[in-house]
Amino acid sequence: MGIQAIYPQKRTSMPDKYHQIYPYLLKGLLIDRPNQVWGIDITYIRLVNGWIYLTAIIDWFARFVVAWETSIIMDTDMVVNAVNKAFKLNLPDIINSDQGSQMTSDGYTNLLKANNVKISMDSRGRFYDNIFTERLWRSVKQEEVYLKDYQTPKEAKANLNQYFHDYNYERPHQNLDDYTPAEIYFKKY
Repeated sequence: MGIQAIYPQKRTSMPDKYHQIYPYLLKGLLIDRPNQVWGIDITYIRLVNGWIYLTAIIDWFARFVVAWETSIIMDTDMVVNAVNKAFKLNLPDIINSDQGSQMTSDGYTNLLKANNVKISMDSRGRFYDNIFTERLWRSVKQEEVYLKDYQTPKEAKANLNQYFHDYNYERPHQNLDDYTPAEIYFKKY
């Protein structure tokens, strides 16, 4: 019958063969404070007639979404813009990503190096290496995206803005002893 799921076919984690791949720095690391490790990743957000791309940066200790950005194209500018937004709030010791071309690009890696942020990259095919960001994607999609039919990128961005605000400031997390990510990140408990 030709029935198949509708989803983007592009692979987001394809490294650029000309860019350096950095080692995974988090194995066995005790993460015990905010801004020690941030994770960054890109995912697809479904619209009624297409897709947009979402980049988010999450603090691994507090589960706080430090910054996020959307774009109608999956490019390095979206990632660099998200990092620049995050750096206005704070700087991490380490930022972890996959090996996608945006994360191995000179624009991204040079920005981190210029701010003395250590670069960590997942091993190929190891989504568990960035598990907190992957868990965030599951929450965003199940609790927001799959429940709505965004007509435009502007509508998606407005809804995501509300979702991330609620996620950070309103919703207690069981793994954070029922504090919100903002309470842990800003130590307001």
